[in-house]
Amino acid sequence: MENEVKKNNSELIEEEGLKKTEKLQMEAVRQHSSYAGKIQIMSKCSIHSLDDFAVYYTPGVAGPCKIIEKEKEKAYELTNKWNTVAVISDGTRVLGLGDIGPEAGLPVMEGKALLFKYLGGVDAIPICLDTKKTEEIIQAVKWLQPSFGGINLEDIANPKCFQILDTLREEMEIPVWHDDQQGTAAVTLTGLTNALKIVGKKLEDARIAFIGAGAANVAISRVLFSVGVKPRNCIVADSKGILHPGRKDIEERKDDYRDKWRLCQITNPEGITGGMDIALKDVDVCLALSKPGPGVIKPDWINTMNEAAIVFACANPVPEIWPQEAKEAGAEIVATGRSDFANQVNNSIGFPGIFRGALDVRAKTITDEMCIAAANALALFAQKRGINEDYIIPTMGESEAFVEEAVAVGLQAQKDGVARLNISSNELYHKAESIISNAQKSTSLLMKEKLIPSY
Repeated sequence: MENEVKKNNSELIEEEGLKKTEKLQMEAVRQHSSYAGKIQIMSKCSIHSLDDFAVYYTPGVAGPCKIIEKEKEKAYELTNKWNTVAVISDGTRVLGLGDIGPEAGLPVMEGKALLFKYLGGVDAIPICLDTKKTEEIIQAVKWLQPSFGGINLEDIANPKCFQILDTLREEMEIPVWHDDQQGTAAVTLTGLTNALKIVGKKLEDARIAFIGAGAANVAISRVLFSVGVKPRNCIVADSKGILHPGRKDIEERKDDYRDKWRLCQITNPEGITGGMDIALKDVDVCLALSKPGPGVIKPDWINTMNEAAIVFACANPVPEIWPQEAKEAGAEIVATGRSDFANQVNNSIGFPGIFRGALDVRAKTITDEMCIAAANALALFAQKRGINEDYIIPTMGESEAFVEEAVAVGLQAQKDGVARLNISSNELYHKAESIISNAQKSTSLLMKEKLIPSY
């Protein structure tokens, strides 16, 4: 009888969750149609009369062109290159929807650009490429380098995403970042740091189950291992089961899945085999970044975790398990990737501030240390405001968090020797605060004047 009640309750939670998701998606279609997209390009220079175009365009524009021809770095001072990022995707792994193509991925890239601007003051341009070939994507991004201060790779399937990122980081002079790898790792570290603090457990002692072995969890594991998590305390499960040295399917393709094969060697020293249910037994933390739910993770599995369990169910658009289900199954802290639940562990808290800091010092790359600095700044920001079971990470509404994140990243870039500019903490703070405030005030002003209508 008790099991039947639990089943009925679980089905009710699932039904309500799916209805909520469907309602949000229908509203998104309505508003996307009304606005005909979410972003636009506007001038940042004053235009008093058409005579101004003699300065902004021909013949006057030849002046700055000649200067940049002699010294290309001057493009950072004479154009908007210093604040412009390309959001690039091939549409092969879009937001839990899979390989839906570049056109279908465009709404997500526009959304990313919108978040870049509103939260970080960064001018971002969505670029969806009509190719799935690794070499062509690499070449296309390299061709775009003169126009941008940074590159944000997005929603590119693995394993090619690893090669694309590694190659571009090595061969380009501007920061190239894969948000599904580095971005997810940074915000996960933030949330996990504070979640463990709340339940009274230490990072170096935590037993962690990684559910999913794609780009996100591979990058998360790399960052967590670098800050004290012990690989021997971890277990990783992909769609075919737990990773271990006997996984011939991975060994046979270890050139393509180098990182996954490495995880086979350094995690799960007991050689445990089985599926996700076995992986979750007797662990403190579940880091799930696998396929959209619901029902990917069962409540009964959460019940086998250690006391004061922490569950990050971060698949989009629907988490692997609904937060209420996980809580009822015994989890003390639950996070998802969605803004309509408490504890949104989502890249939107990371990339706007991280790129703000990187751009402000003209960084040549974004190092793992810069990501860790961002994570620590965000964790400290939340701690100062009082962390609890429903608040382990700052929200998108806390603008100051992005400013402090940007400062931490800018300072770390200088420490790492990848910054072109040396700027003090105070200068970085005021610069980031001004740029982010300007972006948000501009949107408010346009709404007030009804130049941006409300639909």
